[in-house]
Amino acid sequence: MQQKTYHKLIFGDAENMQELEDKSVHLVVTSPPYFNAPFDYPDLFESYDAYLQKMRRIAQELMRVVQDGRVVCIVCDDTLIKGKKYPVVADLTKIYIEAGFTYRDKIIWIKPEGYIRISRRSGVILQHPYPMYFYPDNIQETILIFQKGKFDYKAIPEQVREVSKIDVNEYQQNKWYLTTWNITNVLPVRNRLEEGIAAFPEEIPFRLIRLFSYVRETVLDPFMGSGTTNKVAAALGRNSVGYEIDWELCETVKKKLGINPNSLLRPPYEVEIIQRDDAMCLRTHLQERIKRQNRIGAQKCRKNNRKS
Repeated sequence: MQQKTYHKLIFGDAENMQELEDKSVHLVVTSPPYFNAPFDYPDLFESYDAYLQKMRRIAQELMRVVQDGRVVCIVCDDTLIKGKKYPVVADLTKIYIEAGFTYRDKIIWIKPEGYIRISRRSGVILQHPYPMYFYPDNIQETILIFQKGKFDYKAIPEQVREVSKIDVNEYQQNKWYLTTWNITNVLPVRNRLEEGIAAFPEEIPFRLIRLFSYVRETVLDPFMGSGTTNKVAAALGRNSVGYEIDWELCETVKKKLGINPNSLLRPPYEVEIIQRDDAMCLRTHLQERIKRQNRIGAQKCRKNNRKS
């Protein structure tokens, strides 16, 4: 019979992970908010420097809570805001190295080309088929992998090693061994559980948790969002901790983890939910900003159409 796992969901700022002791986490799998992405986090940060400062403070806190020899996986991407491209991947790499982590590897997550339509950005060259008008559409994100010192392979008991063994057939058939992973993204269909949330597909934490942690160890996501990492960790027999500053996502996380206080059925794991004083209600505020920006964009289009 599989042992029960424990999952602590903390609604508060991950700059302060006071609930975690030093060196208590075995793996980090997370995706930071995209810097002021217009469809997810419009104007969430005052500036790009403010965004990087936030990432820097969290990297330093991760350096404290992660065990020696263990791995941090960051799903991220450069961000295009109002025609300007921000080098998020390069800057996060520098931040984590400066925090004391070793740069171990990089995986490129490739999304299906069929789900991407030609945008106004890449379509410029259709209107102006000349050099210097090329702006490609992006179908990839980066998974940065950092390590805190050297891992002691002999410290893992043989029994734990065996129950955590990786299926080599799956490893080969799905080409986990490559630095490119072809995985379908979470599609923005109406009424999905993660509506309005930039969630990554379960296949990403599934692979990373299998590859970089052992059964009964603790996986941390400092940007929990809808709780995808925690859900997958529970399914794989790992404990988990999640930090999320937006209290409005609590119900979404509970649904994803199958938590229903009115049900006679209980999930095969224990969940503790903590709401700290620094938790905020961001979702409604951000969605109002998005609606406002969409209205402004529509008004500009109508004005341009009248002029033409």
